[in-house]
Amino acid sequence: MERVPALDEPLKKSLGPATAKVMAEALDLHTVGDLLHHYPRRYAERGELTTLSDLPLDEHVTVVAQVADARVLTFNGSKGRGQRLEVTITDGSGRLQLVFFGKGVHKPHKDLLPGTRAMFAGKVSLFNRRLQLAHPSYELLRGDREEAVDVWAGALIPIYPATTKLESWKIAKAVDAVLPSVTDAADPLPDALREGRGLAELPDALRMIHRPRTKADIAAARDRLKWDEAFVLQVALARRRHADTQLPAVPRKPAPGGILDAFDAKLPFTLTDGQNKVSAEIFDDLATDHPMHRLLQGEVGSGKTLVALRAMLAVVDSGGQAAMLAPTEVLAQQHHRSVTEMMGELAEGGMLGGADRATKVVLLTGSMGAAARRQALLDLVTGEAGIVIGTHALIEDKVKFHDLGLVVVDEQHRFGVEQRDALRGKGKQPPHLLVMTATPIPRTVAMTVFGDLETSVLDQLPAGRSPIASHVVPAADKPHFLARAWERVREEVGNGHQAYVVCPRIGDEEDGKKKAASKAQSAEDEAEKRPPLAVLDVAEKLRTGPLAGLRIAVLHGRMHPDDKDDVMRRFAAGDLDVLVATTVIEVGVNVPNATAMVIMDADRFGVSQLHQLRGRVGRGSAPGLCLLVTEMPEASPARQRLGAVASTLDGFELSRIDLEQRREGDVLGQAQSGVRSSLRVLTVIDDEEVIAAAREEATALVLADPDLTAHPGLRTALDALLDKDREEYLEKG
Repeated sequence: MERVPALDEPLKKSLGPATAKVMAEALDLHTVGDLLHHYPRRYAERGELTTLSDLPLDEHVTVVAQVADARVLTFNGSKGRGQRLEVTITDGSGRLQLVFFGKGVHKPHKDLLPGTRAMFAGKVSLFNRRLQLAHPSYELLRGDREEAVDVWAGALIPIYPATTKLESWKIAKAVDAVLPSVTDAADPLPDALREGRGLAELPDALRMIHRPRTKADIAAARDRLKWDEAFVLQVALARRRHADTQLPAVPRKPAPGGILDAFDAKLPFTLTDGQNKVSAEIFDDLATDHPMHRLLQGEVGSGKTLVALRAMLAVVDSGGQAAMLAPTEVLAQQHHRSVTEMMGELAEGGMLGGADRATKVVLLTGSMGAAARRQALLDLVTGEAGIVIGTHALIEDKVKFHDLGLVVVDEQHRFGVEQRDALRGKGKQPPHLLVMTATPIPRTVAMTVFGDLETSVLDQLPAGRSPIASHVVPAADKPHFLARAWERVREEVGNGHQAYVVCPRIGDEEDGKKKAASKAQSAEDEAEKRPPLAVLDVAEKLRTGPLAGLRIAVLHGRMHPDDKDDVMRRFAAGDLDVLVATTVIEVGVNVPNATAMVIMDADRFGVSQLHQLRGRVGRGSAPGLCLLVTEMPEASPARQRLGAVASTLDGFELSRIDLEQRREGDVLGQAQSGVRSSLRVLTVIDDEEVIAAAREEATALVLADPDLTAHPGLRTALDALLDKDREEYLEKG
């Protein structure tokens, strides 16, 4: 017998060029390994009927059901071309109509007799307010022909993620053709690990996930395959961490009696226990002779900027420079303002390390005037400026540092890998790296997405921060609730406070002519179809309507930087009552006197974004109020999401809810790599124990054998996981 192909064998060789072409185009499957790692989405049981009751509209589905009735309707008085076959199928949970037209009615009319069970695949559409499949493909599961039963001899029928061109049962037949080839598949898990944890061998796991005899087979297969995904990923991250420890860096220790001590002495409050603990972790890292790679995450308002500033001052104390990279000009300006205000006269220094212990803090953004920019560049190259805060303008070739010792990246997820890499390349030796994120991340995600970074968490709010009350305002169901929301804003302003109104859009774009929506739409459709509310429109309506007489200004990303800065200064100084803005205020904006926020079309924002926005109020001693305005109906998923945001202030809990709703996408490449997800059975929310254990095992293995010379199967799996895009993503960190 001819030797069966290994996992890296091209499908063309195993299945023939025509099938292989469809597999590649429809599902991006190219090798035997790709196909065998295309696992069933679920399994239908012969004695159990699947659910027709909640089929998704406009999606390609595969269902197992029984024919309830079938009838041919004739129209146009024609003999054949004017025929339509309507078949009703049922699964106990609901009924679904299938339709076949014209010449296509004869075969299904013969096959689909009442009582017949079959698998049906097609795209779900809506006709006369009823769900239907038009011209679905089908495969009989029981009937006159014995061979139909033989094809599906197992008790559990695998239902694969499929497409119009490639039905589930065709994928199953292709899997049958290559399954025997797994007998000699290289195993990525070391024998000792696999045996120690009682995991199945890879060939057995692949057989059990594709052709299970029992539910226990499926569970055993998934347990094993989850480990493959978690372990190979954690080995990739562990090797990255190990490589970092081999790089040289200049240790940065704060000088006693230096600028850090002077700064701490003038702070008008004491640091929280959390801030002290996290600062100690960072200072320990900065003192080592290899680069720090640390993720600093924390709740909105937990004081991350203060912790980062103390790290920057420690580096300035040691004779180096620190750069803070912010994603937008508004945020860079805001950071620059808050850092210089916190430092006071310590930010007005001349020479670095001079007797007055002060340093210069410069701002560098793309829209600065030529003279200010020239001076900033000069201050950086001479070392006059110990701290620079800027946007991606910091990355340009012209920017040279005297001695870059620390890079702080704010809002990590908004920066491309190349941008961070370019800034890190500006040090004489690799600088230390501190990545900050204001979106709390569940521990499991931190271990997978940021697994090459050590993690510090700030989960304590500083004393004096006030609680924020959040409420959903259902504007369509209860218009008087919206009227009351504007009354509440007036009351806050009447008490000497200020308010934000946030909208998803600016309003000076081309709106198009799509505003006239059909009257037959549901409330949810109409809320979705109309353009999102815009800053310019809402501000005008508020000025002439419910907030007439208040001092209202707008803020959005397309304003000139000087105008944006002017509006923010006036708002911070209390010269404005209400700021109508886009999400430019999402992070870093700190106005303690602002106590109320109304978020229009709140359903158009993500959970984490809403939590970020809400964190802009309640920053002083007065309690905060956040009103989430939506037109979505009560039962909609969007309303449930807003209810979750209103019910908790715990950012870690909200990020978990967010992840459960969105699923994790590609954990390795995130949005920065357009490749298909590397996770198929592992879910970062549910499999925390597997991920944590895999991380420990991977760290120990890489420490003992960094080049994986004793683990050829693991090397192969790593090469398959880390295609060129992902390899670069990890390399650049």
